[in-house]
Amino acid sequence: MTPRILFAVTTRVLTQLRRDRRTAAMLLVLPCVLITLLWWMFQDLPGDLFGRFGPALLAMFPFIVMFLVTSVTTLRERSSGTLERLLAMPMDKLDFLGGYAVAFGLVAAVQAALAVALSVGLLGLNVAGPVWLLGLVAVADAVLGTALGLLVSAFARTEFQAVQFMPLFVIPQILLCGLFVPRDQMPDVLHAISNVLPLSYATDAMQTLVSSTATSDVWRDLGVVAAFGLAALALGAATLRRRTP
Repeated sequence: MTPRILFAVTTRVLTQLRRDRRTAAMLLVLPCVLITLLWWMFQDLPGDLFGRFGPALLAMFPFIVMFLVTSVTTLRERSSGTLERLLAMPMDKLDFLGGYAVAFGLVAAVQAALAVALSVGLLGLNVAGPVWLLGLVAVADAVLGTALGLLVSAFARTEFQAVQFMPLFVIPQILLCGLFVPRDQMPDVLHAISNVLPLSYATDAMQTLVSSTATSDVWRDLGVVAAFGLAALALGAATLRRRTP
């Protein structure tokens, strides 16, 4: 991986996002809108339901949005022949994927800052741990969504096929991350499956920060999410094709 080429790819992706206002709005505004909708749904119900579901969804929404945008955008680069022209230059596949990961990681940082500021500052989500660490987990989760989106784009031939990977890569993680049923109360088989799904650790980290000031478990969960993201990027580089057959 060459830093100069990595920086060039990152700059190119950020320039494209700046020009595509609809995608930029989806990345930055949509998670905030969804979190606000959730808060509004629970506003008149007894109990702190937003405090129960909010942390998990704060991890989930950036993950889903980044997965969708990255998988479709990367596939478009390959199907249009842009990827083939880029890789004809002295550029490694890791430079290309790394540039995308860094660019979307920067967007994720802004996205997470907006979502956390909204949830904690305006919507009243109570956080016992450091708020900045809550934002860091949200960024890591968004980058994980980016890495998985880059990975699945290597196996899709059309943008519609890229979206079809959601039921395989995203929905099982939503169901088993502990949002609906605590993971330790699931059947043994489902609990074991949830232990190898990265969104479970992001959700655990968010819920720990809301309920406790201890951060040791949060850093462990954050490390697991980061390891999954790096593994997805490496596997994506190994399977990336120059263009769609």
